Amino acid sequence: MAKNLVIVESPAKAKTIEKYLGTDFKVMSSIGHVRSIAKKPKGGKEPIDVDNGFKTTYEIDSDKKKVVSELKKAAKAANEVWLATDEDREGEAIAWHLCEALGLDIKNTKRIVFHEITKGAIEEAIKNPRTVDMKLVEAQQARQILDRIVGFELSPVVWKKVPGGKSAGRVQSPAVRLLVEREREIESFEGSFQFKVTAIFTTDKGELKADLSERFDTEDDAKSFLESLINASFTISDIAVTPGTRNPSPPFTTSTLQQDANSKLGFGSKATMASAQRLYQNGHITYMRTDSFNLSKQYLATSAAFIEKAFGKKYLHVRAYTTKNASAQEAHEAIRPTNPSKEVVTNDEYDQKLYNLIRSRTLASQMAPAKIERTAVTIAISSDTRTFSAKGEVILFDGFLSVYGGSKKDPDVLPPLHADQSLNISTASARQTFARPPARYTDGSLVKKLEELGIGRPSTYATIIDTVQARGYAEKGQSEGEPREVIELTLDGGSVTRNVDSEKSGSDKGKLVPTPTGKVISDFLTNHFEQIVDYGFTAEVEEHFDDIADSKLDRNKMLEEFYKPFHELIEGSDDIDRSAVSQAREIGVDPKSGLPIITRFGRFGPMLQMGEAKDDEKPRFAPLPKGTKMETVTLEQALEMFKLPRLVGQTKDGKDIKANIGRFGPYVQVEKQFFPIKPHDPMTIELEEARKIIDEISEKRKPIAEFKGGDVQILNGPYGPYIKDIKEKKNARIPKDRDPKTITEDEALKMLADAPAKKRRPTKKKKK
Repeated sequence: MAKNLVIVESPAKAKTIEKYLGTDFKVMSSIGHVRSIAKKPKGGKEPIDVDNGFKTTYEIDSDKKKVVSELKKAAKAANEVWLATDEDREGEAIAWHLCEALGLDIKNTKRIVFHEITKGAIEEAIKNPRTVDMKLVEAQQARQILDRIVGFELSPVVWKKVPGGKSAGRVQSPAVRLLVEREREIESFEGSFQFKVTAIFTTDKGELKADLSERFDTEDDAKSFLESLINASFTISDIAVTPGTRNPSPPFTTSTLQQDANSKLGFGSKATMASAQRLYQNGHITYMRTDSFNLSKQYLATSAAFIEKAFGKKYLHVRAYTTKNASAQEAHEAIRPTNPSKEVVTNDEYDQKLYNLIRSRTLASQMAPAKIERTAVTIAISSDTRTFSAKGEVILFDGFLSVYGGSKKDPDVLPPLHADQSLNISTASARQTFARPPARYTDGSLVKKLEELGIGRPSTYATIIDTVQARGYAEKGQSEGEPREVIELTLDGGSVTRNVDSEKSGSDKGKLVPTPTGKVISDFLTNHFEQIVDYGFTAEVEEHFDDIADSKLDRNKMLEEFYKPFHELIEGSDDIDRSAVSQAREIGVDPKSGLPIITRFGRFGPMLQMGEAKDDEKPRFAPLPKGTKMETVTLEQALEMFKLPRLVGQTKDGKDIKANIGRFGPYVQVEKQFFPIKPHDPMTIELEEARKIIDEISEKRKPIAEFKGGDVQILNGPYGPYIKDIKEKKNARIPKDRDPKTITEDEALKMLADAPAKKRRPTKKKKK
């Protein structure tokens, strides 16, 4: 048995580190956290005892009991245990939990950290061990306790008061509010348009594209101006050439990496961090959760030597960047490659793209500024006081742009020009341009906004964005936009012609769009728990965590100051009117029955309701018409929806086919069977199309095999083939490498017997 046991977080990291340590060291993985706050009370006491200094009961995670048992056995056999978990608060907390779970003496157990997984960094860490930093642990505990309190006390209120509400998180809720506020800005945006005039001029040295200094509000004004150019002459009235430089951006922090990976590669925050984690664990980049711009002296020297050799001395410009964030830890480094000269590090295309981005950004930060020459030209019109202007740019020395930061669209390069030079107009056009509403957030722009507001920290951004989507409060848009007409007037050959073009507008593809549920939950929290969604308060809490880590604030004092006012709001939540939360609005009366028609938010989202529960008959429900909203749907539109279900016709054997819209979209129904018909409209789907869909889906639903008189079937499901016991109401998965057609009855019955029992949802107690 090895004399030394090193415990890291991930198996991949363990393999990489073990390569650099000798036979005296054994490296094992905890596979992340091993303990969590207990889910249920222990011995009659709550897991978090708020009346006793927020004393917290932890328990070993059920899926980590075997891991802990193996680590404990290895720790007893070793002479020395080294805790090498990640260098942030979360990693420090994992180290403390390992001490607790393995029975290690925290005062004597060695704790080591390193910014990169290289032989030199690990050997240096071994030479300079420390013990677990309990202040960092307390800061992590404060975050975890606070999030647990908010989740456990606020979520039941959300379930009770908000139709379809799932839960409310401390940092996710302000993020949802940001998305909702931006969406409402877009909804309230009043569109407008103007006509932008662009002309092409010719010289004996080439063409020159220029824009008019003024835009027109009407088509007639734009047309009149173009007509005035027919007999006009054009002269360069002014030309200015200005030298300038462009400097590189600092190396990546967690936030800027997510922003650039999103804008340049199209990667989401979660995918970016997962890819960066793999690169770090395999020793290719430094630790990927950081808010520091700092680069080590060793790296600066190594990268300087590489740049001088690869590009030449004139491309080298060594810089030390200052981190603006006061809470950033300068001992940490920015995200950088461990070896600047290494270009290819993996066969994984996704990871290699991210590595290329990190490597080029870091190299660029140590390279010379780009030297450019900007040219601005003003063109006078003999028939008008307005002027055309053109701008161009020439890169005299590319500097850092040779590796990073070049624009997708190269700047215009102007032909040789001089003052008082006459120009000939080739063509001119006035195109209708529309004012743009505020842009919806992407993963990258939301990360930037969260960082600006001080909400969350580097390790939490990706989780925040992932959680709001997982809870159904936001989703990635899929729309390419709707077509709209665009008028373009063109002056060519002495006359003005009119053309109507088409372009798409309002695309939300890849953007974060709040769902109706997200809007309702955000409004509910803003109205009744403003503390939770207040940007300034959330940022202040993050600063308190930093103060705890820096020994400037007592953990329990901070928790008490948060908990008391928060708990008072929870206790007063019984008075919240659920009907007001559902945003019910009467839009009219059904002319046939005289019953009111209401739009409101229900368990599965916005809906229409005819009648009320207090009426003699039960209310009828219908979905909102496609493309409408609760705030704008009209009585006429609503009445159409209550015509559903619509009788489409009969199957070939005479059974009724009814079309309707349900929770998961439009469908047709035959007796007790349902067939999705998306993207067809249940109001207009024809009988032949409905029959075709029914036949195709019925064929797919036919059992692959049947046993026990049809009580046990092998079926095709949405996630692959599976075994179903109809009487016992139990399903069993079929291994991916197994052909379902070859499974025998005995094998099917054994798979069912071995399958875990389906977890039952807790039923609500009926009021007496």
